[in-house]
Amino acid sequence: MSRRTAPGATAISADYLDGYGVLLGDVSATGRPLRRPELESLRTLGEQAAEAGHGLRELVGLYLGETRRLWGTLPGVARTAGAAERARTGDALLAAVDAAVSALGEGHERAQRLAVRQEEAARREFVDDLLYGRSDLGRLAERAERFGLRLAHAHAVAVADGDGPFDDVHPVARRVERELIGRFGDRDVLITTKDGRLICIAASAEKSLLDAFATLARAAENGQRGAGRVAIGRPHSGAGGVVRSYEEALGALELGEQLELSGPVLRAADLLVFPVLLRDRAAMADLVRTVLGPLTQARGGAGPLLETLSACAAAGYVNAEAARRLSLSVRTLSYRLDRIKFLTGYDPADGLQRFTLETAAMGARVLGWPDKPL
Repeated sequence: MSRRTAPGATAISADYLDGYGVLLGDVSATGRPLRRPELESLRTLGEQAAEAGHGLRELVGLYLGETRRLWGTLPGVARTAGAAERARTGDALLAAVDAAVSALGEGHERAQRLAVRQEEAARREFVDDLLYGRSDLGRLAERAERFGLRLAHAHAVAVADGDGPFDDVHPVARRVERELIGRFGDRDVLITTKDGRLICIAASAEKSLLDAFATLARAAENGQRGAGRVAIGRPHSGAGGVVRSYEEALGALELGEQLELSGPVLRAADLLVFPVLLRDRAAMADLVRTVLGPLTQARGGAGPLLETLSACAAAGYVNAEAARRLSLSVRTLSYRLDRIKFLTGYDPADGLQRFTLETAAMGARVLGWPDKPL
């Protein structure tokens, strides 16, 4: 019966048998086990077969087929041998075949592990170059094709931050990659990790993919906690656009922490006003001192009144909701707002003055005031 191969595949060559028949003949004549050099030679053949693209099943099939073909002609197995001799020889041969197949498998797996490590190293190097903007852009675009990205298109980057570091074998990272690729396919999307964060790079046309990434990354499963917060950069074109979107996502995470933003998913497009306001730290410090400095005269210091401003802004200046968030009565909240107006001269009920107070309060959180002197 002829050996069948997959379409486009090359049939495995009998050259991989390399003296196997002579080895079986010697084992059947002497009953000896395979020697260390013989086993190492078989491991090498297993490696070579893997490197040539042959599967382990195909390789083992070649050796078992050769064993079957030669079996009846081997000394001690032929019909001229007695039953006891055939039994002893058969046991020795089966042990030799088992050792040979195990050695082939070890060599094949060794080559596969090496290939996986090399692929992982190449992928990690590509991710580093892509996110840091290193390497020639044309060369980077060529390498990107290998990993499923077409950098001529616009891409956006989402970054998930967790309580602990993420790596490529983290259960959450593996689950997110499996579910996203199963749902959207693996074209123009790359799931990876960098500096302990889980990262998704996707074509800007796949907005729903980034939303799904944010949901999956934050989901807990089987006792495994997901990401605490996800930030999504704006879409930009080219390899440089990936770097820019990545930096925007990192900036959004940093702003979320500094400003104590409550949303689990932060979008750089929604936070564009903050980098503008915070670009001049000296001017921001001056604003905080001028507008909020008088709050330090309040009983209990400026902290509770700053917290009140933040809660009112988050509640849309609905006093009942702001009081609930602060675990205060509405009457106490109103008293605090009156104190803010009296001490600062700015009225939270006035639109322009409210904006000034909110901006100053935001700057205070970024600058660490009043805990840190300005």
